[in-house]
Amino acid sequence: MTRKRFIAGAVCPKCALMDTIVVDMDSDKRECVSCDFSEDRPQAPKPSELPTRVNRGLSRRTETPAEAITLLDPLDFEKK
Repeated sequence: MTRKRFIAGAVCPKCALMDTIVVDMDSDKRECVSCDFSEDRPQAPKPSELPTRVNRGLSRRTETPAEAITLLDPLDFEKK
């Protein structure tokens, strides 16, 4: 048994009547009950992932060269 649902406010592209479009919930096919209009429901394009600093890859990273540091004891400066 197919499950069909009316789509409130939908206008048929062929006969231009409102509230005559039904959608078959099993096959995603839409059709008009007033005329012979029928078509597969268009599939929405899959949204692409927005580039972020997490997923943009390693190509934009810049490596900073390591530098040696010297640790100073603050007590050495107080004695002088």
